[in-house]
Amino acid sequence: MPSAEHEVPLDLFRNQPALAPELLQAVSGIKPPEYEQISLGSETLTDCNPTEYRCDSTVLLGDPKRPDLAIVVEVQLKPDPRKHYSWPVYLATLRARRECPVTLLVLCPDGRTSAWCREPIESGHQGWVLRPWVLNLTEVPAVTDLDKARSLPELAILSTVAHADGPDQKAVLTAFAEALEVTERDRGELYHDYVRSRLSAAARHCLEEIMQAGTYEWKSDFALKHIAEGEARGEARGEAKLLLTVLETRGFTIDDDLRERITTCQDHEQLHTWARRATAGEPLDRIFT
Repeated sequence: MPSAEHEVPLDLFRNQPALAPELLQAVSGIKPPEYEQISLGSETLTDCNPTEYRCDSTVLLGDPKRPDLAIVVEVQLKPDPRKHYSWPVYLATLRARRECPVTLLVLCPDGRTSAWCREPIESGHQGWVLRPWVLNLTEVPAVTDLDKARSLPELAILSTVAHADGPDQKAVLTAFAEALEVTERDRGELYHDYVRSRLSAAARHCLEEIMQAGTYEWKSDFALKHIAEGEARGEARGEAKLLLTVLETRGFTIDDDLRERITTCQDHEQLHTWARRATAGEPLDRIFT
């Protein structure tokens, strides 16, 4: 079964095809042709025999019936020698079907895989060599401009995974938050969970501070949900800290199990009940019954 590490980056391209020419220009330095239309093509590439080849995604620039450029997008998590045979087929079949120039863009998570993907693929015919355009995740441009994040949110998602612990941490995470603001709820939750699972503890803390900042305007249901969750966690931590202070002031010995029970409790009513009993002078065993 495909992993989230493979499928979520592909969803970014499927939901935002403009991500492909943006990254292609970033890695190649070549500006793609101007286009008024951009669309997804079929991922199934079948030649004249019954063998079916299926790439990860294709993006068509221009009129889908007569595109100016077709981009095959592949997410490659590890070296796979079979790709040296299937990638040339993808391009040749797509070129014949669409009758337009084609190119291959490969997104990799690490340096080892990207180095392998950059190896020239010799076809055996004179001068016929495929050199894929390969983008290591760390080479994705850092998005710190909020307008850019809003216009191309999927680029901000990849940028956050790549640069959340870099020198522009706060700006990158703020751009990520802006990207979520303009993303529909279901996709936003998917993107949030994908990114957050890859953030360091420091980056997660920074993101939570950004999402709770009173000076930041949040409008989407998704963002409001996460603000509420963050505020709820903050309130629970405050109540737990107050309860521990009261118990210590009263001279109770708080063992590790009890401390963990208090600090991990997210039920505001329960924490409030314990605090009320503690301030009312109840003995320790009665406070937590």
